[in-house]
Amino acid sequence: MGSVALWVKECSDKMATDSEVIKVEGISRRYGPVTAVEDVSFAAKRGETLALLGPSGCGKTTTLRLIAGFEQPDRGGITIAGESMVGKRPYERNVGLLFQSYALFPHMTVFNNIAFGLKHRGWTREAIPARVAEMLKLVQLEGKEARLPQQLSGGQQQRVALARVLATKPQLVLLDEPLSALDAKMRESLRVELKQIIAAVGSTAIIVTHDQEEAMSLADRIIVMNGGRIEQDGAATTVYNHPASRFVASFIGRINWIPSTLAEMRKDGLALYHTQSGTPLLAPAADFRPGSSVDIGLRPEHLQVVPREKTAKLSSGSTQQARISARINLGPTVQYFLETPEGQLTAAAPGGSSALNSGDLVDVRHYPQTAIVFDSGG
Repeated sequence: MGSVALWVKECSDKMATDSEVIKVEGISRRYGPVTAVEDVSFAAKRGETLALLGPSGCGKTTTLRLIAGFEQPDRGGITIAGESMVGKRPYERNVGLLFQSYALFPHMTVFNNIAFGLKHRGWTREAIPARVAEMLKLVQLEGKEARLPQQLSGGQQQRVALARVLATKPQLVLLDEPLSALDAKMRESLRVELKQIIAAVGSTAIIVTHDQEEAMSLADRIIVMNGGRIEQDGAATTVYNHPASRFVASFIGRINWIPSTLAEMRKDGLALYHTQSGTPLLAPAADFRPGSSVDIGLRPEHLQVVPREKTAKLSSGSTQQARISARINLGPTVQYFLETPEGQLTAAAPGGSSALNSGDLVDVRHYPQTAIVFDSGG
């Protein structure tokens, strides 16, 4: 996007990227007997994008509403650019909010939709047209300023809504399920543009989503929420490869769980586990004693499915026998459903990489270092 690159050069007056823009300290919110948010704390620096990720009812939207000022926390505090937001209403905070539905004014042109916030923030009549033109260039909608929202595609409406949010130069941008109203193909293409635009303007952004791919592709950090609390806060790769809890491991991506017992600790950082059927498995050593009951998690893409005759020389701790019960071609990948002594496992392989079919007897190899181990109690 040439316009984004140009915008980056023009934004020479940005603050240093290491300055803290928002700090959330121990906020809680209850609705009668129901606790929506409990003791949530995090901070974000300028230019950083966070994703609040979790299932419905986990507290992510309530957290967003508390930051925006639509609700006040029962306890805890929120500061933006070092200023306490306690008691401040939404319009008193330098925050831009992109609604899930975009909330464009249907009777206003694109120009007037973008200019709306500028007028209410005291921009002069002479300065507004230049700012609107600047935003239209940023979101690649030049020449469409006279159109009404209903004359635009869903993706174009989303860009207008984003341009309206960014036009007032907010210190913090809040995005509530920003791509959920679009079809799958449009979501995929706009993720890249949205990430580039947010990075270009240099605002701190917080995205609320239940879509794992959206969170991992847009955010610098992912905050996984469950039951009103934060389960894990970290980079996307850390959350995916080193989940802090079984919930995080199950919610981020797909995973196979195999109940096992720790049998023997080794000196190479691995341990030998025995499954319920007695099959030996190698996985990372955990802080458990021999005899402890654990669950071993194996990601589908970390499983290698090969014809049985090709695995005779593989180490016994990384291979188990299986039969393919179903094979689904998804284009980029092939998904295998495997019947094993431990139950059904799911494996994923690059599309076109194998001629294996339903009914084939195979060996399933996993890479011990990629396995995830948790106490079977949680």
